[in-house]
Amino acid sequence: MTSAAAAKKKRGFDPNSFLATIGGGRKALAVPKKQTIFVQGDVADSVFYIQKGKVRLSVVSKTGREATIGILNEGNFFGEGALAGQVLRMGSAAAMTDSQLLRVDKKAMVEAFHQEHSFSDMFVAYLLARNIRYEEDLVDQLFNSSEKRLARVLLLLAHFGKDGKPETVIPKISQETLAEMVGTTRSRVSFFMNRFRKLGFIHYNGSLEVHSSLLNVVLHD
Repeated sequence: MTSAAAAKKKRGFDPNSFLATIGGGRKALAVPKKQTIFVQGDVADSVFYIQKGKVRLSVVSKTGREATIGILNEGNFFGEGALAGQVLRMGSAAAMTDSQLLRVDKKAMVEAFHQEHSFSDMFVAYLLARNIRYEEDLVDQLFNSSEKRLARVLLLLAHFGKDGKPETVIPKISQETLAEMVGTTRSRVSFFMNRFRKLGFIHYNGSLEVHSSLLNVVLHD
């Protein structure tokens, strides 16, 4: 196979279709909104793939404080720590909307990597992108104001900077959850959200719509 043909095959690879054909070790799950998928401390024996919906990842400290560490969308994986020797789940996962998931056992996932190199390449690229995102989050937390951090979180949730048309932020996310993601208080989030709305950066109409003009907050020094 030529390099051009290989590149074309990689671009056209559909993980959803591939995972649906790997045979044993996988299970399709219909998860209602707000239902827990797994909790911190559960046995880490599988990886999940989001076919439809949104999933919230969170972690609870020893003192009982909860923090949102990520909101994942269709086409994302989670629970991948099981593949790296993680025995117990380091955090919890819950559906934010009615979701369709594929649960793939650790053994079946490893076999799938060997069976289809395009899948293995895609998964590695996904993990690298996630790692870059975590590094960006850390830099954001260390050097940017809470207002900029909130703007960045809203833009990421609306998929600005990703391929395709930016989407309205669905489902409606509570200010408490946003405060956890930003690393600030709910009152500060409320203050900045009202400010963004008055400036026309966001719009409330039963849901939260994020406009590209919000980029001005992130880019402005």
